[in-house]
Amino acid sequence: MKKLDYLTPVGIFVGLTMVFFAIYSNAGAGNVQFFVQWSSILIVFGGLAAAILINFSLQELKLLPKVLKETFKSDDHDLEDLINTFVELSTKARREGLLALEVGMEEVEDPFIRKGVLLAVDGIEPDVIKDIMMAEVVAMEERHRKGRSIFEKAGEYAPAWGMIGTLVGLVLMLQSLNDPETLGPNMAIALLTTLYGTLLANLVFIPMANKLSMRTEEEVFVKQIVVEGVIGVQSGQNPKILEEKLSAFLPNHAKDQDDEEVEASEDVRA
Repeated sequence: MKKLDYLTPVGIFVGLTMVFFAIYSNAGAGNVQFFVQWSSILIVFGGLAAAILINFSLQELKLLPKVLKETFKSDDHDLEDLINTFVELSTKARREGLLALEVGMEEVEDPFIRKGVLLAVDGIEPDVIKDIMMAEVVAMEERHRKGRSIFEKAGEYAPAWGMIGTLVGLVLMLQSLNDPETLGPNMAIALLTTLYGTLLANLVFIPMANKLSMRTEEEVFVKQIVVEGVIGVQSGQNPKILEEKLSAFLPNHAKDQDDEEVEASEDVRA
């Protein structure tokens, strides 16, 4: 289940606010406007857009809105609930047979789980099921990599275009050394383009790419649990054994919490 991830916009807002506050506290309100130079903005954003258009195909660029939207969402993976789902499926399969699992599969929200269970119901060998499902995981990783690479490249190009703007400003400044009045604006262009490019790369593009990478790793991890669960159900493993096997994927704090609940239930029985 996907929900809005507030940390991404909050992080960007906090970063921009701290930079603005640092400028305001040192330069004063009247000088803040000097940190906004449209020529510097055009060099960085225009050059960055041009580089991205050259680097990627139209089909890959069409993924950008969807990928950008994903950076503001988070997947709520409840591993304990996922494990309980496979324990219930295993119990039902041992009591009523694998064919009984086909009933109610339409109600399962996760298409990956549904696909794996239906493959098991069709009587396909466990190794073949694993190969089919892991092939889908690899394909998912590749799709995510292509979308994430746009932000990774933007993080590389933004500081470079900031440096190009700096070179432009220095050339203009050197050409007008005889006119002291133009030295300040030209130096502003030279320095602000580097500031804009570096700020974009380290506050927006690189953190977003890293967040998408972590999301992919998390999704692959969850799908590995699903694969192991499907294989366990298909092979007729004992529900308790399957639960212990899948519980190995839980974080340590979750395991400790489960152990405490088991001990508490045993104390109650005693």
